[in-house]
Parts: sequence; structure tokens; C-alpha cells
Amino acid sequence: MSQGTSQEELLAFPCHFEFKAFGPGDDDETFLNKVLEAISTVVPVSRQAAKSRPSSAGKYQCVSALVTVQNRSQLDAVYTALRKIDDLKYLL
Repeated sequence: MSQGTSQEELLAFPCHFEFKAFGPGDDDETFLNKVLEAISTVVPVSRQAAKSRPSSAGKYQCVSALVTVQNRSQLDAVYTALRKIDDLKYLL
């Protein structure tokens, strides 16, 4: 990022944004559902917009969800909602 480029200038809103949340590698969809619930408190998200994949050892899973955010405050609000998930391990 150059000196004159702010974080605000890197994204042109509205835009598609992919959130990635890492949690326990349970084989049920509990963590996936928690991620979708958290995101849906801010913006609409469908089950088809999300995918889940296990880590190589199966201890963790990564849930990716692609949504449309209208502005920076929505982006920040989704991250805030995701951070409230109890078994969240990592967030991108």
C-alpha cells in the first residue's frame, strides 16, 4: 500500500467480500450455522454462499461465506458479530 492509499480506497462499495472463520472440526454443521447466523445479523447470506472444508488433520474447519457489503460499517459489523462466536479460533 502506498503512502497516499488508505484502507477505504482499497475497497469500492458495494462489493462482494469473503469472510473466513476457522473453528472446531466437528463433522456436523454447528460451526457453519453459527457463522451464517452471525453474518445474517448484519447482511443477508444464503446457505449456498457458504462452504466448509476441514483442515488436513481434521481438527479444524474453515467456513467461507461470500456476501455483498454496502459500506465499511457493514464490513466492520460482520467482523464484530463473527468475533462473538464462542468456538471461533481464527478469522480472516
